[in-house]
Amino acid sequence: MGLRAAISRIYRGEISADIVGKPKIWYSISGFLLVLSIAGLLVQGLNIGVEFKGGSVFTFKASGHSIEDVRGAVTGGGAHQAIVQKAGGDWRVTTESLSSTQVTEVKKSVTQRLDVPESKVSTQVVGASWGGEIQKKAWQALVVFMILIIGYLSVAFEWRMALAAVVALVHDLVITAGVYAWSGFEVTPATLLGFLTILGYSLYDAVVVFDMIKEVTKPLTAASRTTYSEAANQALSSTLVRSLNTSLVAILPVGAILFIGTTLFGAGTLKDLSLALFVGMIIGTYSSLCVATPLLVQLKEREPKYKQIRANIARREHSAKRQAKAAKVTRATGSSDEEDDDDDDDGAEDVKASVTVRKVVQQGPRQQPKRGSRQQRRGK
Repeated sequence: MGLRAAISRIYRGEISADIVGKPKIWYSISGFLLVLSIAGLLVQGLNIGVEFKGGSVFTFKASGHSIEDVRGAVTGGGAHQAIVQKAGGDWRVTTESLSSTQVTEVKKSVTQRLDVPESKVSTQVVGASWGGEIQKKAWQALVVFMILIIGYLSVAFEWRMALAAVVALVHDLVITAGVYAWSGFEVTPATLLGFLTILGYSLYDAVVVFDMIKEVTKPLTAASRTTYSEAANQALSSTLVRSLNTSLVAILPVGAILFIGTTLFGAGTLKDLSLALFVGMIIGTYSSLCVATPLLVQLKEREPKYKQIRANIARREHSAKRQAKAAKVTRATGSSDEEDDDDDDDGAEDVKASVTVRKVVQQGPRQQPKRGSRQQRRGK
């Protein structure tokens, strides 16, 4: 059966995928992505937007010029750090914080080199204190969100499910941040909104799967013939198609905003938000199914109740194998005895067959006593 046929059967619910039974594969993939993301954060670093670190922003229209021309015009006015971005038909240049005199010099340089009227060059100065305040509020929102999530999952389910969900959330945040680092996209307040949104999507999938696992594993007892891992994998398979459909429906419009809106319509602000959502939804769906659930199963399998179930199943399987082996030996021994009897019969037949029967024919006159004539016998 080909890969395409197997995926189609899984999607239709005809067969179940053994996701829980192969945690090493998923942990290896996640480990590779995490290492790559952390390397991007350390080597490339995040391109922090002017809203967080402060600076000056120049926006103008200058058709027929390249990025190097625009950067040269801005740095020629006295700016040292110029980040040039194209947003539709407008150029957006971010620099370090400049004084009012330096801003005027940059506008004059742009007017002279790019033939742009000075009145058409808009400027915006953002203070570093305002950006620091936004960053502080963002961290506070993230911490409060994590606390609420841990509390809700611990009350609604249990602490093991809460731990698995939080690990998946951190996994999603680090990988999404690594994608931002390698891509060079600017981190703006819209990016933070996207980060908080993807946490909700990742949590939604995890809660759906955990609720099904809780329902399926509740009837398990010491006499059950199904382990916790097998029951959890069955629950995951029953919700797999639902999770994939939900994520696909959510990813398609976000992908349209990211790849069509930013390239054709130049929606620069939406680009920061859509990238976080696009990457986060994909990683969030993956982590809910392939990271959070296997981690939960490993934590639950350490409980004495589920250890006992596994031990009982293993004992019954061992007993069944031993009985099957004994029955096989018995059948083999019985066959040997029958073969020996057959060999004995065959040997007797061989002996009989080896005896040569010869017919002895008498030669010459027969030597028998004379009986006399009939009259002599009557006379007696």
